[in-house]
Amino acid sequence: MTRSPFLLAALVVLAALLVWSGVRPYDQATWFMEVCPIFIAVPLMWVTYKRFPLTTLLYALIFVHAVILLVGGAYSYARVPLGFDLQHWLGLSRNPYDKIGHFAQGFVPALVVREILVRGQHVARGKMLAFLVVCVALAISASYEFIEWGAALALGQGADEFLGTQGDPWDTQSDMFFAFIGAMASLLLLTRMHDRQINALESNGLLQG
Repeated sequence: MTRSPFLLAALVVLAALLVWSGVRPYDQATWFMEVCPIFIAVPLMWVTYKRFPLTTLLYALIFVHAVILLVGGAYSYARVPLGFDLQHWLGLSRNPYDKIGHFAQGFVPALVVREILVRGQHVARGKMLAFLVVCVALAISASYEFIEWGAALALGQGADEFLGTQGDPWDTQSDMFFAFIGAMASLLLLTRMHDRQINALESNGLLQG
């Protein structure tokens, strides 16, 4: 496949960023919990690449999401420099970088779920597909909040960096709301492009049905 060299280059860049992020993170335990999804997703995509290659759009979005996780893991979400810049520019009371992460948590998984449902012929394209995609994206967001809750119970004050609530009592609800916005934005902005790329895979005989 002609895109394979580009995917390999992206993997090399991601590996370099992983090293940068993990050499001297703000908190080692927080770093591992933040970047753990990368250790799951990348090997999974590697072993399924030949029999279930994803669309180029999805690979690109997963790469961007991984970068967001690596930066958040390196600094801890409440201390990412970009977040402080946004806080200053927008006049916010807290570092909003974690909201970028939760927006991506809805934006990217929405297309992952959509691709699986469409390519597996589980749901026909249309309004029901969009509804189910958003529901699953919200379920993923809620599951992550359960993980944060578990970390808080297990680690006590040691989980503060992972939670990144910054004193906001509504942090859990706003995290899920940003994931919801991300999922909706993903469908509204990228559905047509996503369909074109899925159709291209089908026409090239790369989908297994």
